[in-house]
Amino acid sequence: MAQAAESLNNYIEVIPEFNISIAVVSSLIILLLGLFIWEPMPIGIIALAVPVILAVLNLWTKVSTEQALSGFSNKATVTVMAMFILSRGIQNSGAVQLLGNKLEAFTGDNQKKQVGAITTFTGIMASIINNTPVVAAFVPMVTNLARRTKVSPSKLLIPLSYASMLGGTITLLGTSTNILASQVSARLIDHPFGMFEFTKLGIIVFIVGLIYLVTIGYYLIPERIKLESDNLIRDYQMEEFLSEVKINDDSPLLGKSIGEVFKGLDQDLDIIQMSRKGERFMEPLDVKTIRAEDHLVIRGSKKTLLEFIKNKGIALLADIKINQHQLEDSIQGQKIIEVIISDNSFMTGQTINNVNFLERYDASLLAIKHGEKISYENLKKLTLKAGDVLLLLVTDTTLKRLEKNMSFIIEDDLEETNYSPSKICLALGILAAVIGLASMKIISIAIATLAGVIAMVASDLVKPKEVYEAINWEVVFLLAGLIPLGVTIEQTGTAQFIANQLLRVTGIFPPVVILGIFYYFTVLLTNVISNNATAVLMIPVAVNAAHQIGANPFAFVLAVTFAASAAFSSPIGYQTNLMIYGPGGYKFRDFIRVGAPLEIILAVIVPLFISIFWGI
Repeated sequence: MAQAAESLNNYIEVIPEFNISIAVVSSLIILLLGLFIWEPMPIGIIALAVPVILAVLNLWTKVSTEQALSGFSNKATVTVMAMFILSRGIQNSGAVQLLGNKLEAFTGDNQKKQVGAITTFTGIMASIINNTPVVAAFVPMVTNLARRTKVSPSKLLIPLSYASMLGGTITLLGTSTNILASQVSARLIDHPFGMFEFTKLGIIVFIVGLIYLVTIGYYLIPERIKLESDNLIRDYQMEEFLSEVKINDDSPLLGKSIGEVFKGLDQDLDIIQMSRKGERFMEPLDVKTIRAEDHLVIRGSKKTLLEFIKNKGIALLADIKINQHQLEDSIQGQKIIEVIISDNSFMTGQTINNVNFLERYDASLLAIKHGEKISYENLKKLTLKAGDVLLLLVTDTTLKRLEKNMSFIIEDDLEETNYSPSKICLALGILAAVIGLASMKIISIAIATLAGVIAMVASDLVKPKEVYEAINWEVVFLLAGLIPLGVTIEQTGTAQFIANQLLRVTGIFPPVVILGIFYYFTVLLTNVISNNATAVLMIPVAVNAAHQIGANPFAFVLAVTFAASAAFSSPIGYQTNLMIYGPGGYKFRDFIRVGAPLEIILAVIVPLFISIFWGI
């Protein structure tokens, strides 16, 4: 401890004093943190503003135009883009879906067995392909497994998300954070990550997390959604907001189209379905002419509906309770489904009206769920967020269109698929070749992953148009925008200054304790902003702190990297948590309740094993 204190005192003498450059960069960091938390616009767009600001303020940021734009050509950005496409190829081959379909036969209705199997399989998959697509592929499988075995999906979806984060720490390709951290580490200490360099630590972290989730965590996860039947209408408690009415022979609406009557209506009412002589019709209904004896299923409050039908020759069929069976029609291919807004969906931050969703997809909207809250009124004006769940009445044609769109995750019963063993082997072979070439350093990881993309397209595992759809552009923009910020933090001495301030408080402790403090501080930060943003901000600070106390800088880089993927106590800190927030019906505090103990456990485990494996 005395040696560390002496190193700290010697290093402080060369720390730059607070100056205008540090003030400008520190203010920019604080501004970005505020914007990332408030999120007035997508964080990818916010990040794109960073290179502009750095270039405009180059007198103080010391960043040239080339450096400000360096994030777009950085190996990390290229590799992450390629990994999204490789992940799509693995999904298209059927490998992920085939694995998911085997779970039910293996676990039955044993809840702990389900948690253990889901966690294990998700972690393994997330260690070799990007963890976000893994969760996107597994969410429908897990929710349908829960529905068929009468288990609350709330008990299974948090383990799914956490396992993807834990599995992502096993190899370099598991998450974009690892790839980004490797590039920053190469720049700062000339030590990029090897493909399996931290695998031994990642496996320990994964096993600890797995044990936690099937023991302590299992009892902490609440059953927010109770599945009492296979009836989504009942599960969503829609009975009070769905009514059936009949058009009388003397109605003044006879001969008018539904669009004419309901389009400009100020009242919050939507026509979900029309029945005429035993035949059912759904969207588009605007051109349908109203006739006597027509039956209409209407979404809206009873009070609003009664006000509307007054003196219009419409009879409320109060004795009829709308259920899922009544709305669905297997002959005409009409069915009720849940659709999750994915984290990179074009609908995020938009309303149903803004994007003409119902007209575009010929769907009827019944309800919207955000976490534990279900909304039944003014649905078309609600601003949508990633993880929101739309309850829709659709046709088979609409369902197929939605399934092809990466903006949505469809929670529908998965049909048996005739998987092609040759395609699965080919996709896994391409991925294995990428990993082999990169790990043996025959070619760089960026070139290896690009070669994998070409192979996926050439072998028809990924269609050319899917290449653009598969990429999560928000993550790409985030990397491209924030990488030059990391350069600025280092070049202006801001990283040294912040590290010095932190060490003035923590410098009295042994290096392993300081390492633990840096780990936990990074965890707190990543719970409120992006994992990649946290890595960019904290790695330069951690490296400078290590230099100041004479510690191993690579140990501090690893601690920050692992911590940036440990946002367990917030639904907004990691994309996969957002994706399961709505389907699980969770409350914000559920993540704190389940995730905080795991973060504390890992805050001890990770620094301890870093010190054992790499030394401090």
